[in-house]
Amino acid sequence: MLCCKAPQRSKRRLASALGDGAATAAEHLLACALEDLVAWPGEAVIAPASDQDAEWFHAGLGRRFETFVQRGSSLGARINHVDAVLRSCGRERLIYIGADCPALDPAYLASADRALDDNDAVIGPATDGGVVLMGARRPWPDIGDLAWSTPQLREDLCARLRMQGWLIANLETLADVDTIEDLTAASDGLVSDERCARRALVDWLRSSELLEAAIS
Repeated sequence: MLCCKAPQRSKRRLASALGDGAATAAEHLLACALEDLVAWPGEAVIAPASDQDAEWFHAGLGRRFETFVQRGSSLGARINHVDAVLRSCGRERLIYIGADCPALDPAYLASADRALDDNDAVIGPATDGGVVLMGARRPWPDIGDLAWSTPQLREDLCARLRMQGWLIANLETLADVDTIEDLTAASDGLVSDERCARRALVDWLRSSELLEAAIS
């Protein structure tokens, strides 16, 4: 399950530094996430953040992926909504990712799936205290009130799950992309990655005058 926005509506922290270039960065990051969905051997679903985002995806991708629009006042509430809808349709093991971690790869996603064999939830920690992946084989408890997009998110999420008696598996910590510094670090980490969307991201980062100006 990919939770995301249309590129022009995402990465607002980058927009303050890159201006219009932030949308291009978001397009490349989204292409990486879609690359992961195409490579996934199981069912893949997109959860756009709004009806407007869903229209953008349908215009660009057609009906290649099934879509379920997020509803709610916070990211946690929106995940709760999508999770309930999917489980009402018979889905049981659900793994959620965003469009901000190009370091994800098939091996990482496969390890998350395997972790759900013996655990109620699996968490992919982010270096900034958030998460790059979260999966569960049971309906999520109410997570709408958690401090999303903050350094304590992962800790608070795991504490909420433990209160419910859940067994949790934690994967390797990966970096997501929120800032200029994150973008340059992502480029360094992907130099040997041969996947097409990752190569395009690295090539754009290396050639982007906007990025060089923002860093300097």
